[in-house]
Amino acid sequence: MANYEDIFKKIISHAKEYGYVFQSSEVYDGLAAAYDYGPFGVELKNNIKNYWWKSMVNMHKNIVGLDSAIFMHPTTWKASGHTDAFNDPLIDNKDSKKRYRADVLIEDYITKIEAKIDKDCVKAAKRYGDNYNRNEFISTNFRVLERVKKIDAIKAKMNKFLSNNDLVGFKSLIEELEIKCPISGTNNWTDVRQFNLMFKTKIGATEDSSSDIYLRPETAQGIFVNFLNVQKTTRLKIPFGVAQIGKAFRNEIVARQFIFRMREFEQMEMQFFVRPGEEMRWFKYWKDFRLKWHQALNMGENKYRLHDHETLAHYANAAADIEFNFPFGFKELEGVHSRTDFDLKSHQKFSGKKMQYFDSEINESYVPYVIETSIGLDRMFLAVLSHSFVEEELESGESRVVLKIPPPLAPLKAAVLPLTKKDGMPEKAKQIIQSLQLDFNCQYEEKDSIGKRYRRQDAIGTPFCITVDHQTLNDNTVTLRDRDSMTQERVAEDKLYSIISKKVNLKYLLNSFLQ
Repeated sequence: MANYEDIFKKIISHAKEYGYVFQSSEVYDGLAAAYDYGPFGVELKNNIKNYWWKSMVNMHKNIVGLDSAIFMHPTTWKASGHTDAFNDPLIDNKDSKKRYRADVLIEDYITKIEAKIDKDCVKAAKRYGDNYNRNEFISTNFRVLERVKKIDAIKAKMNKFLSNNDLVGFKSLIEELEIKCPISGTNNWTDVRQFNLMFKTKIGATEDSSSDIYLRPETAQGIFVNFLNVQKTTRLKIPFGVAQIGKAFRNEIVARQFIFRMREFEQMEMQFFVRPGEEMRWFKYWKDFRLKWHQALNMGENKYRLHDHETLAHYANAAADIEFNFPFGFKELEGVHSRTDFDLKSHQKFSGKKMQYFDSEINESYVPYVIETSIGLDRMFLAVLSHSFVEEELESGESRVVLKIPPPLAPLKAAVLPLTKKDGMPEKAKQIIQSLQLDFNCQYEEKDSIGKRYRRQDAIGTPFCITVDHQTLNDNTVTLRDRDSMTQERVAEDKLYSIISKKVNLKYLLNSFLQ
């Protein structure tokens, strides 16, 4: 576990050093759980957005986009249930004075048990060698089975407490498991209390005449309240979807694990409206489609797992999470939910306006059911970053740190490097940059030795380095270096576009999972 923590610390340090993520307001000692994205971070973030948008909106004729306002009428959040029930169960340690989410404390306890199972598997793999089968070992080993049984029992209790809002039960489970505060090392806990996560502010000309309003805690409601507007203006027929990328805000008391949990974050989500009775077919479709979207990035199929929910939110009749193996374990990356007709019916009730669709095929009006896919953009960013961070020992005895970001998502696609700062090489390099920059985000760099520049581009995650040397001036060929293999080949200048494009163009990535 300590190794995981060390790796994660290195990733965070690397993200800051190479312009991916900075602490918000760092000159003033920072603001907790708020981060700024640097020059390369914002490029990676935009590339992830672009990949998602093209796969959802551009590749589906029945999905359109929306960008709803952050500020919404306060009744919106009454209708959605957020005003009355958007709470986290919190508990304080009396000795350290630190506050924790009760469910997170229990989840961390489960993670420790899962880490023990992983250790058992590693030992077994060494013992049995080629005869080792992980699935068989997990399903037959007595010690592992006991641990799995314990995990299942804890999860069952926690889900029951969540469903019943049983705060006393939460505390009793924490005491039963003898969970201690990581700071004080004691289990001297307060009672568990609920804390509302909504950010409240005022809107109006003066404070006296102003009214309470909220920063949206989720983006979905902006789609629901615009259901009629979108349907009437686009004339789309059910089934159809509305996609949106936008900021959401939650007053997280216990924000943790870098950008995994923040007070201000971005969501990429799509609400898919379907005929009642057909929601389970579409739920399966979108669950499969979204998993393919992730796996197409080639970050390892074993990095993902599907977790079907046993305990459902009050508005859902099916739910599943796509979990990713972060350095701190498997955590939710994306959720797929069948939200029934709860949201539209609720807004219909509170607004007094019909949220119905007339289906000409069956000659009937109804409130559509909804399938939701929602992925945290910041979590996706962290998943890509943490997977891509690699420390390599080279045959020469040297080492390098490289970000093996999937090339279509890489902030820079190519770096153009003149071997020296003389003999017309900088001019030629800038000419090559000019020919590529409208299609690919490129960087010109001339400082330091060529080896140091290669290492710097490796650390940024640039898939290609193009070196301009004396030979280039004679025959218009350059040295093209691949980030991952570090192989170098001599190629003609006019072949650069096609070579780079095949590796970094999004269309090749999209085709790979849409076939």
